[in-house]
Amino acid sequence: MARILVVGPHPDDQELGMGGTIIKLMNQGHDVLILDVTNGEPTPLGSPEIRKQEAADAFKILSKDATGKVDRWLLDLPNRFVEHTIENRHALAGVIRAWQAEIIFTTFDIDAHPDHRAVTRCVEDARFDAKLSKIEMPKPTDAWTGRTFELGEPMYPKWLFYYYATHLRWVADPSFVFDITGVLDQKLDSIRAYHTQFVLPPKNARVAEWVGHAASYFGSRIGTKAGEAFHTKEPIGLHDLLSLVGT
Repeated sequence: MARILVVGPHPDDQELGMGGTIIKLMNQGHDVLILDVTNGEPTPLGSPEIRKQEAADAFKILSKDATGKVDRWLLDLPNRFVEHTIENRHALAGVIRAWQAEIIFTTFDIDAHPDHRAVTRCVEDARFDAKLSKIEMPKPTDAWTGRTFELGEPMYPKWLFYYYATHLRWVADPSFVFDITGVLDQKLDSIRAYHTQFVLPPKNARVAEWVGHAASYFGSRIGTKAGEAFHTKEPIGLHDLLSLVGT
């Protein structure tokens, strides 16, 4: 089984972009860490305390059938002020080292939200920084709970994938689509757990509906009922073609 890190600039980005994939990975027994870079506040109807509870509720929905080690941490960089700095790169590298992440997912690098662009760039660099053996990386502290974690050995995650939670009016052209048949409703429930973001505000009330339509569309592209789109900058290797023809 793999050790997987899913990075989101704000709580709810991971659920929106790849909640179904997270559920499938957790149910398959992989060790999955969801990392919130900021707490997502302030927002018009939220507060740090409310957002913390919403993130916990969403995580409970995502992980209810998990069979591997799963967790959710908060790095607690300032919402709307995230910058691409060496300090932030190294903070993320510390998380990679502590979790010993073999696969990382983060937001797609084309986005209107400055936090998203900065986080993606930091994650890309942190993947490299995590392997450096003669530079001290900080031990990560989960700001949701106050827990501090020891660093593992320097390492370079084998894969970095990008999910789509973009603020641009832009249609994804993915490298691959992950089948999330059977867990779409669970994903949508995890999105609605962010009550102050996607239930109470009238302008966001249809977001979960739109996400559901997108999942149906991307599923149709691979011949399944639901799917989530991803981008990769590195080619994925195949050992054979059997899985491509539905054996």
